[in-house]
Amino acid sequence: MCRNIRTLYNFEPPATSDEVHAAALQYVRKISGFTRPSRANEEAFARAVEAVAEISRELLAELETNAPPKDREVEAEKARARAAQRYAA
Repeated sequence: MCRNIRTLYNFEPPATSDEVHAAALQYVRKISGFTRPSRANEEAFARAVEAVAEISRELLAELETNAPPKDREVEAEKARARAAQRYAA
């Protein structure tokens, strides 16, 4: 489940609100054990996702670095190369 949580900090362009929300959703799914919550838990699940997304946005806004921003395409290509090597038959 958490495979989809990616590093969102120090990229150009910066992480979008949708990316932060998707990471928050994956996190809440992982810790709750629910892919989709029941109706009884739906509201608490949604509140948790929004709370995690909000605090994640705050964290990303407050972090500082001297490192140059990473390029999303370059990082994606590196990940594909690692996966190809790891899963080569």
